[in-house]
Amino acid sequence: MWILILVGGGIVVTLLGPITMSGFGDLNWFIASVIKAIIAISLVVIWILILSKLKNLIFKKEIKP
Repeated sequence: MWILILVGGGIVVTLLGPITMSGFGDLNWFIASVIKAIIAISLVVIWILILSKLKNLIFKKEIKP
């Protein structure tokens, strides 16, 4: 599971790295960084939720009453 999280992080860095902004003067780098951070955090949360659901499906045990 940790390997999948690291691979997902590598994909996020590869996809979000080239994003740039223009037209905001000196704030271009700041706005681009904020957008990248928001996208990256959202994708990480979604990825962890998917992996948690996958883990639960793999290790699902039926509880007998």
